[in-house]
Amino acid sequence: MDFEQLLANYWWVLVVLFIFVSGLFSINQGYIGVITMFGKYRRVCGPGLNFKLPILESVYRKVSIQNRSVELEFQAVTADQANVYFKSMLLYSVQNSDEETIKLVAFKFYADKDLMQALIRTIEGNIRSFVATKKQAEILGLRREIVEYVKSEIDHTLAGWGYHLQDLQINDITFDKMILDSMSKVVASNNLKAAAENEGQALLITKTKSAEAEGNAIKISAEAEKEAARLRGQGVALFRQEVARGMTEAAEQMKQANLDTNVILFSMWTEAIKNFAEFGKGNVIFLDGSPDGMEGTMKQIQALMVKQAGTSE
Repeated sequence: MDFEQLLANYWWVLVVLFIFVSGLFSINQGYIGVITMFGKYRRVCGPGLNFKLPILESVYRKVSIQNRSVELEFQAVTADQANVYFKSMLLYSVQNSDEETIKLVAFKFYADKDLMQALIRTIEGNIRSFVATKKQAEILGLRREIVEYVKSEIDHTLAGWGYHLQDLQINDITFDKMILDSMSKVVASNNLKAAAENEGQALLITKTKSAEAEGNAIKISAEAEKEAARLRGQGVALFRQEVARGMTEAAEQMKQANLDTNVILFSMWTEAIKNFAEFGKGNVIFLDGSPDGMEGTMKQIQALMVKQAGTSE
């Protein structure tokens, strides 16, 4: 049996084989296929080699379950009428690979560009509504609050579309040039004010510590002077006691020897003159060296000794 006769007898096998092969199709990793029959949803199929009924079923769409990102640039107006310019990155994905979720993603929007437009406009609207309640000076410190607000507001909407907002990163927040210049001036003036306050505090601390040190030094010096004066007084008192004791003993001895005690006064007079000459250091001291002058001085010393003796009694 030649080939032509074989082909004529079993042509229907080739037709069946062709129809069977035409029903085979593959789905790449990271995608899920949506199968329809006559335009109506039929089922979903996972990655790998799959089979659909030839002619009857068709692959309506291949839904990506991978993370997708998009960059956003838009403008918002604050409560005090300042223009704020945002640059952000949006990361989103299909919620899960469940059949109901895939059906939402496949049939909710006509095309991906329609989903993207709705998603971007929804996020921009939420950020604008949040910024409109804040003042320009507050915006720079509210990145985290803006992201949390958008997530809380948009998660429910995205869940109805079968998507989930993974992350929203606000990369840049800028203002008009005039506002930026004024903000720079405010920051510079605040820095100068802080520097002046710190310098004043440092100077105050320095002056205070210096005054405390000077006061402590004066106090220590006064205490030392007080102690020195007390010791000098004690020394003078001891000196006087020893002088008095020595003179008393000398006078007693002279009385026992029947000698005139005025010799003691004369000796004191000569010792005084000797000390003047030895320790005077060039100072001029005028003394009456005549007999009458010495006699007058002796009388004064005797009178002083008698007065002190009476006081002690």
